[in-house]
Amino acid sequence: MRRSDDMDLARRALRGRDLVVFSNDWDGDPLSKVHIMRILSRENRVLWVNSIGNRAPRANAHDAKRILNKLEKFTQGIKEVEPNLFVLSPLAIPFYGSELVRNANRHLLRLQVLRAMKQLKFKKPISWSFLPASAPVSGTLGEEFVVYHCVDEFSAFSDTNGKHIAELEERLLRRADLCITSAERLRENKSKINPRTVLVRHGTDFTHFVKACDAATPIPADIANLPRPIIGFFGLVADWVDQEAIIATARAHPEGSVVIIGKTTPDCDDSKLRAEKNIHMLGRKPYADLPGYSKAFDVALMPFKVSELTLNANPLKVREYLAAGLPVVSTDLPEVRKVGLCKIASNTEDFVRKVDECLAEGPGPKRERADRIFSESWDARVDEIRHHVGAALVADGKDL
Repeated sequence: MRRSDDMDLARRALRGRDLVVFSNDWDGDPLSKVHIMRILSRENRVLWVNSIGNRAPRANAHDAKRILNKLEKFTQGIKEVEPNLFVLSPLAIPFYGSELVRNANRHLLRLQVLRAMKQLKFKKPISWSFLPASAPVSGTLGEEFVVYHCVDEFSAFSDTNGKHIAELEERLLRRADLCITSAERLRENKSKINPRTVLVRHGTDFTHFVKACDAATPIPADIANLPRPIIGFFGLVADWVDQEAIIATARAHPEGSVVIIGKTTPDCDDSKLRAEKNIHMLGRKPYADLPGYSKAFDVALMPFKVSELTLNANPLKVREYLAAGLPVVSTDLPEVRKVGLCKIASNTEDFVRKVDECLAEGPGPKRERADRIFSESWDARVDEIRHHVGAALVADGKDL
């Protein structure tokens, strides 16, 4: 196939279609799913179904608040949050417990989604699942095509029932007409069940994060006057984050500051981080403000523990740091190595050593560094996705 034919196939594959998307809650931090669907909603209608969970709720304040929030959103019905992008917050509990409960929940969720599709006059939709928990419903909505878009090894999360998640994922993989993965290790694993599995790595919101290199971008007040060097991290502080590497870095630079931007998950103890005098836990910040915080960083950190979860991960923050023009020190993970623009640390001592190298070689945002990641935009990644969907539709004899 000629390149021009290839591009035409990709353009026609996802244009004027109705997409039913099962994913995380829309109003969370913009993850890969949000970036992808924002682009696809330019030429397609998207019904975004908020998270139906990968784990059973626990008896704590965090989960109670989350349930109340979901109930409130459910009463709002379908909400058009952006042109062509509609959000449904279904009433559903995770698919655990007795078989009776799971069956009842499946029917409840399916009815809610079908009702929303009818309201929006969706026809011959493509269902697009980012979560294994959608398995009991995916393929039962009168879809023309089913996509499983796998961006994590979900069964490896510590707060889930790994066995149940693996069973749900296998069911979804067997039903999917196409599986898209964000990491090579995921592609290798999922292709054992679904041979029509492809790799599309994450992109980056380059135009947003490159603002860190712009002299006109303001630095937020809560970081502007901290002692330098400022060594920064943004993202969830969860059990997969290597706190020892962060603490060792802070102790190696008592004259400077280690800044952590993001919330701590309820099951993660961050008391050791908070005990260090020069570690500043600034909490979650709006996505719009991240370039300003990045502008204040001298070095950015990607300290993940090596595990089955992280070996399958493709951390979005790495490309965001790079788009901000920052030097990056990371744990040795396969997908970070593929990027090729970070310093890779083999252990805690090496992590500290690599941070020192970054400080010596040229700290802070640099436009020439940012430009190296310019080609890895989300638009380019979505073009890859369009091509794979188009090829699969043609192979199945579907009209484009």
